[in-house]
Amino acid sequence: MGIVVIGAVFVDIKGYPLATYIPGGRNAGRVEQVHGGVCRNVAEDIANVELRPTFVSLVDDTGTGQDVIDKLARHKVNTRYIQRVPDGMGTWLAVFNNEGDVVAAISKRPDTNPLTDLLAEKGDEIFKDCDGIAIELDLEKDTVKQVLYFAQKYHKRVYAAVSNMSIAMERRDFLQQIDCFVCNQQEAGILFSDEYDHMGPEEMCRTLAANVGSARIPCMVVTMGDKGAVYACADGESGIVPAKKVNVIDTTGAGDAFFAGTVIGRTYGKTMAEAAALAAGWRLRLSAPPKMSARGSARRSSGWMFRLWIERRFSRPVTAAGAVLKPQGGNCAVLPKE
Repeated sequence: MGIVVIGAVFVDIKGYPLATYIPGGRNAGRVEQVHGGVCRNVAEDIANVELRPTFVSLVDDTGTGQDVIDKLARHKVNTRYIQRVPDGMGTWLAVFNNEGDVVAAISKRPDTNPLTDLLAEKGDEIFKDCDGIAIELDLEKDTVKQVLYFAQKYHKRVYAAVSNMSIAMERRDFLQQIDCFVCNQQEAGILFSDEYDHMGPEEMCRTLAANVGSARIPCMVVTMGDKGAVYACADGESGIVPAKKVNVIDTTGAGDAFFAGTVIGRTYGKTMAEAAALAAGWRLRLSAPPKMSARGSARRSSGWMFRLWIERRFSRPVTAAGAVLKPQGGNCAVLPKE
């Protein structure tokens, strides 16, 4: 079953200026529409290194919904547990400035309640043999409860990200049952009712370590854009992950790629420090323009090259049929280095 990824699907509509962006003015530009959603992106990212994840989600009962399923299937994602329902996908409308940052956005969330019924019916077969679980914390409360129930039942690690921190705040008590939570600096400020945007990595790391301990959160990572990322665990381990330089076209998806790398690292036996380094390398790989291989496939070339990098970092093989890396169970206690 590999890593099971659970979350919502969005259609992202993005606008980019052709000249200097003028706030509040009319800006000539280009508009593109792509499949999005935090965990949809994560499932595709994991599949791009041929680890064959399973995606549990909903899509519209339209041609667009089928397009989402077909694209994920081409990336070798297991789409068996994606249901087609009315209003199954959300919409995210965003405008970017010349630096690739979002300057305005509006989001219409989908109705994800049917996921609760899906997990009640098929939860055992989904989670029993999986390697690990990645989830959006801002799904319906009953859905999150079910995921945590099956994770405890089958002794699986759970990793969480967030697409809407305001909604996720209503589920903050679940964080004590999450093995590792990943969010950005602004979202961390919302979670702990503080202002963190002015902090550098050293101060952010100290602050996070104190907050994680007092809130009894097993482990947490905060991404800081071009400043890198910091992490802290309840057992006292903490650290800073330096940023890697990359040409930025669009900052959306970078946090999702970091989360995907963290999930892979922790699932297959790496310490938090090693997993965070893996995540930073993955974000760089997925942000860089892909090179075409001799076979003419940019995705395949990128996936195979990064898969080889994973094999070297993990000192274990990854087969074409999926991962043969040994998953690690238990809680978020830091794993010993090999």
